[in-house]
Amino acid sequence: MPGPRKLDPSSSPRALLGAELRHRREDAGLSQAELGAPLFVSGSFIGQLESGVRRMQMDQAEKFDEILGADGFFVRNCAALKTSKYPEHFAEAAEAEARAEAIREYAPQLIPGLLQTEAYARAVFRAYQPTAVESAIDELVTTRLERARILTDPTSPLLWVVLDEAVLRRVVAGPAVMAEALRHIARLMRQHRIVAQVLLFAEGAHAALTGPLKLMAFSDAPPLAYLQGLGTGQLQDDPATVCRYELTYDLLVASACSPTASLALIESVAKDYDHETQQL
Repeated sequence: MPGPRKLDPSSSPRALLGAELRHRREDAGLSQAELGAPLFVSGSFIGQLESGVRRMQMDQAEKFDEILGADGFFVRNCAALKTSKYPEHFAEAAEAEARAEAIREYAPQLIPGLLQTEAYARAVFRAYQPTAVESAIDELVTTRLERARILTDPTSPLLWVVLDEAVLRRVVAGPAVMAEALRHIARLMRQHRIVAQVLLFAEGAHAALTGPLKLMAFSDAPPLAYLQGLGTGQLQDDPATVCRYELTYDLLVASACSPTASLALIESVAKDYDHETQQL
């Protein structure tokens, strides 16, 4: 098992807090589980804080100051973590996503954010916020495209997505935008940058009918599962819970088309959208 990731305390407030938390916990002679017990969190959660995967909350900072005799250090520095360009329900998941070495995601309705084109993302945000000023939409789109920069690395993170057939068939912003969006996914597949599979309508009932699922694995921390709803999101770190969601994802993969068949289908649907565009 890999050792704790060495954080540069100057790299970010979260890295500073993680490094200091580990240092003070070890000086106090406490295990991660022992430090987590008074906060009613698991030892793995403490490990995720120390490795920078999870974001420390103010109530946790107060308890750490108390337990470790930190004289307000954690409270003073925790405030710096509150600023985020992401919605509150997604901020912590986005930070974890940026550090993951593997991301597996099931998308039931929309192309995952990491794979969206600018035009597709703009249409999605406009649908979410029909009365927002254009500058607000521009900012949201820019932030989403910045997230996707993690794919500029040729190998890491591993991104494996299962797309429900509805993702291909739901026409977001018209056939031209859909054709571009699906060709973008196909291009990443052909470049061997991502793995993608399509779960066909014909499969009927499946293990994730209740909604989207994202699984994130790390080299230096336990895995996380992220569940998202309308304006809500929840990170799960309980090992048994994450294991159950991993099984859910495995069942989806088993029911989906192979990557080769999925690529052929995605490119075929993109051509259909191109044909529709030409007929307009």
